[in-house]
This record gives sequence, C-alpha cells and structure tokens, in this order.
Amino acid sequence: MLEKVKQVYKKIEPYFHVKKPWDSIIILVLNILIAIPLFMILHQNLIDLEWPFQLDRILIFVVLIAVIQLLLRILRRVTLISIFIYLLFLIYGTLIGNYGFNRVFEDYRAMLFAMQNNPNPQDIIISKLLPFPNKSKVIAAVEFTNPKVRNFALYATTKHFSDFKTNEENRKMVQCFAVFKEIKNRWNYVNDPIGREYIARASETLQHFSGDCDDHAILMAACIRAIGGTPRLIHTGGHIYPEMLIGSKADLELAILLIKDKLFVKESAGKQIHYHFDERGQYWLNLDYTARYPGGPFMSEEILGQLTLD
Repeated sequence: MLEKVKQVYKKIEPYFHVKKPWDSIIILVLNILIAIPLFMILHQNLIDLEWPFQLDRILIFVVLIAVIQLLLRILRRVTLISIFIYLLFLIYGTLIGNYGFNRVFEDYRAMLFAMQNNPNPQDIIISKLLPFPNKSKVIAAVEFTNPKVRNFALYATTKHFSDFKTNEENRKMVQCFAVFKEIKNRWNYVNDPIGREYIARASETLQHFSGDCDDHAILMAACIRAIGGTPRLIHTGGHIYPEMLIGSKADLELAILLIKDKLFVKESAGKQIHYHFDERGQYWLNLDYTARYPGGPFMSEEILGQLTLD
C-alpha cells in the first residue's frame, strides 16, 4: 500500500512544480498569514521586557518570520501540493455555498480582532458565588413569553440590522445585538423609591423604558430570551447587569468581528470587548446599560452572584 502511494506521488509531483519567482512569492504570502496570528499570541502571553522602541517584539517577529520561512522552504513541495488541494476544497465550498473563500476570510479577520481585543476576562466559578438576591421575584419578572415583550423584541430586530446579510449561524446573535441597541437608545435611568427595592416586570418597564439597573437587566434578559437567546444576570453588590451567552471561543471571535467591524463600528472604535467565561468554558458578553456597545466596559468587576435564565 505504501509503495502504491509513493508511486502515485511520484507521478503527480512534477505537476506541482512552480517556476521561480512564483514559488518564493507563494511561500512568503503563506509565511505572513501564519506569522501574524502567531506573533499576536506571543505578544499577549510573553512578558514585556520594556526595551526601547519595543525592540524585543521586533526581534520576536523577525525570528518568527525567519523560522517559518525556513520550514516552508524545507517542505516546499509538500507545502505547494497542500495549498493546491486546499484551494480546490475552497473553490468547491464556494460553489456549493458551504465553507468557501469568504468564510475563510471572515474567520481569519475574526481571529485577528479577537487577538487584538483580549481584556483578560474573569473566569466565573459558579459554585463559589452567593445566592442571587430576590431570585424568585426576578425570575417572575423576566416575562419572555409575554406578547408585549415578544412583540417589542421582534420590532427591534426589524428596526436594526435587518438589512445586514447573515446566515443561520449568526442570525440570532445579530438579532440580540439589535435588541440591545433599541433598549440602549431608549433607556432612562430612574431610581427606586427610597428604602425599597422595586422590581418591575419586563412588560411594565416597556411602558416608559425607565427604571434602575435591575429593571434594565430584567427587560434585556426577557427580550433576549424571547428571540431564542440565553441571558443571565450578574449581581455585583450594588449593581445588576445582563449578559448574553455567546458560546465557544470561535463564537466569541465572530461576535467581536460583528461588533467592531460591522454593527457598532463607531461606538467600539479603539475600545476593548469585555466578557466573562464560566467554568464550562462558555463565553458571556456584557450588555449593561452603561455600555455603548455589546461587550462595553464593566461598571463593576466584583461578582457576588449570577442567575442564568434558560
């Protein structure tokens, strides 16, 4: 069997010879595509030596480019064959509407955005958190099946980003961001009565889009859940804010790309994306009323309790 494979390889191998200087150009382009994300990983995880003009980072990048270039040249024939097969796969995926060139481009950009905007999120260990205050009242107030709440959430999805081309994988995420935008644009902060913790139902808050932090969190959670999302509320002592489940690391990269490059470009320009990940490795995005975009800065880093609404 091994001999047959070798014979087949010897027959097709001459067809993959690339004339100079195109072989060097292909290897250089591939080198850059590999080196940039690797350098970002090293840059974020290695200690900054604080050399003048960031010379330590420049040295790392130069060494990385040299090592990758050497490896690609040693494996030049295998590399070129692999690239050819990969291109055929992408052409086939593009033609049948599956994983093609556009998806590769979007995934690569998403990865770069995520690497550039890592705020070193806190790992929330759920088992160590305190009981959520007024838990039964809050759950009852999240009226995600109430027709008024559902209709408002649907209205938000038609008002914002409805012309944005999307697919089944990220449609729900975009629609949840539309809900965030509409509530954010309307929200008016009003304190509770003195000496009383007033918890308004989501349908009640819809009348004037006014209330304090827990009223906002309850309304946001109800609307997110009404269109199929998974929200949770975070208790920080003097503040409650909502988060939405993003999912895996790849889902987070997609969310960051959508926020910074598509949907909230001005609001998030030059800003970091803030999120948490739980003990199961799932990522949650901040949707606080104090944030101008999904994943905006946390009002408080202290976390005392959480309530997942699924």
